[in-house]
Amino acid sequence: MASQAADTTLPIGLADIRAAAERVAGAVVRTPTILSRTLSERTGATVYLKFENLQYTGAYKERGALNKLLLMDEAMRNRGVIAASAGNHAQAVAYHARRLGVPAVIVMPLQTPTVKVSQTEGHGAEVVLHGEPFEEAYDEALRLADVRGLTFVHPFDDLEVIAGQGTVALELLADAPDIDTLIVPIGGGGLISGVGTAAKALRPEIEAIGVQSALYPSMYAKFAREDLPCAGDTIAEGIAVRTPGMLTAGIVNRIVDEILLVSEQQIEVAISLLMQAEKTVAEGAGAAGLAALLGDPERFKGRMVGLILTGGNIDAHLLANILLRQLARSGRMTRLRIRLQDRPGTLVAVMKLFGDHQVNIIEIDHHRVFNTLPAKDAMIDVACEAREAAQIVRLTEALNAAGFSAAPLSIE
Repeated sequence: MASQAADTTLPIGLADIRAAAERVAGAVVRTPTILSRTLSERTGATVYLKFENLQYTGAYKERGALNKLLLMDEAMRNRGVIAASAGNHAQAVAYHARRLGVPAVIVMPLQTPTVKVSQTEGHGAEVVLHGEPFEEAYDEALRLADVRGLTFVHPFDDLEVIAGQGTVALELLADAPDIDTLIVPIGGGGLISGVGTAAKALRPEIEAIGVQSALYPSMYAKFAREDLPCAGDTIAEGIAVRTPGMLTAGIVNRIVDEILLVSEQQIEVAISLLMQAEKTVAEGAGAAGLAALLGDPERFKGRMVGLILTGGNIDAHLLANILLRQLARSGRMTRLRIRLQDRPGTLVAVMKLFGDHQVNIIEIDHHRVFNTLPAKDAMIDVACEAREAAQIVRLTEALNAAGFSAAPLSIE
């Protein structure tokens, strides 16, 4: 993969992106770019965050969708548009189509969560549920576009959409002109194609780094010439794309310097850290850039790094689970498995030790029957939390010293 600055043979250029910026100005949020002192201290890089999760629909996708809609002629707008999406692209197309008075149809897979269907319908779009994998919904959208004369709005493989996404880079570099490294999530490649094109034109020496989920390394595999599977239940569903775009692949090949892969655990850690350090909610795809930075801090040490928090649309239950899992990884929350004699007073003695070490008990599971212990013994699992990991370590030592066999259960 070669980096080529200000390549005039690219299918899109800085002028297209600047024109898109003028077009969408005032209709999308000019999101803030903020220096994160906490993340800078932690990573050794100077880290700037671009808060695209503050867009009205919670993601950067509005930029490309709106640019596409604004470039349609009146006849196309009157006939309407169609898109296939179960997430941020659906919200973006539906929202801005309603603003412009354009009829919109969104084809969503059958398993799309009800809340996302309701949100899309709430923006005035007609929702068609079709297919199990996304590819079936995509094919149905193309079929309906042909049958009903609708204009298909592709989520990434469209030059007008790419130009709209590139407006993120214009704002980012205007607010933080010293950035020398951009770390951008890649799904189909629309965002990094636009952002990378603009950045390389403005600052030829800037390094453009792409990030993909290790479960969906489609763009990475294409340029590494490796046959890697794309499957699994990733929390970064916004970049879980099995087949990269044809247009975007060509652009990425010429402007992106490297593509990194991040694990699910690395993404979880990044989501949690953004909540703690920046008090902001990022979805899995939105936190992928930080995950890459945290995963290899030496690679970026001393660099001026720009991270785009691409979206914040994450299920509340999933977010809570991620935060609790991170507490467990940090040692502040755990589940202790304790073996004890099944007789009156023993459980009270165990609980007293919890109180002595100021470790809070969340829940207790008492196992008398379904275990392999002697009949006079029992086992309890105690979910607990403390202010710091050292308290739980001391409690575990005290339990064992008192004759109870205690050990924490790992979540890994």
